[in-house]
Amino acid sequence: MAEPFLIGDAMSGGYGSGPDILHECTIAVEKGQIAVIVGPNGAGKSTAMKAVFGMLNVRQGAVRLDGEDITGLSPQARVAKGMAFVPQTSNIFTSMTVEENLEMGAFLRRDDIAVTMEQVYELFPILREKRRQMAGELSGGQRQQVAVGRALMTEPQVLMLDEPTAGVSPIVMDELFDRIIEVARTGISILMVEQNARQALAIADKGYVLVQGRNRYTDTGEALLNDPDVRRSFLGG
Repeated sequence: MAEPFLIGDAMSGGYGSGPDILHECTIAVEKGQIAVIVGPNGAGKSTAMKAVFGMLNVRQGAVRLDGEDITGLSPQARVAKGMAFVPQTSNIFTSMTVEENLEMGAFLRRDDIAVTMEQVYELFPILREKRRQMAGELSGGQRQQVAVGRALMTEPQVLMLDEPTAGVSPIVMDELFDRIIEVARTGISILMVEQNARQALAIADKGYVLVQGRNRYTDTGEALLNDPDVRRSFLGG
């Protein structure tokens, strides 16, 4: 059986010389699919994603992208390999315009970025409308669109999102999830951490429920939504 396109395989590790936060945790996503990491606060969700992106020390296990072991690569080197990471906070340049933010996303590229810019504007029409506006003046949902758009300017194979709907209204959350589905349909793999577990699992091809840095449940999003144990313990019944 072929290995997933991106996999953090049996990862154990933590920050610096501190204790392990992850314990043989496995997270994977297929090409063009959406994988969602959910679980209670302090479960190690964001830590697992940062481990896949190279932001903490994986003491055991490995991270592989398209069959290549990238465990030893820096986050910058992973970006060059086709990975993009959107953190939950401080994810835009507030003193730059929307368009300047998008241009910053293409800093590694040496080709014409106009086509990608147009694709981002088609995905997020409000950004075209506000492209000359300072990003710091935008609403929370619009800022998230700038952050995702900037990540897409790198032409990633994998887009990693840490709590993309944090602090936005339910309407904006639904809209962001719709855009995320559209991105996946272009063949980009999406790996995201979400507090809104029920809504996130509803759009997920694969779901991972973490508890204390370990895999508790792994299945399709639909199966997890319909699992009575998962519903009772993590989805409010």
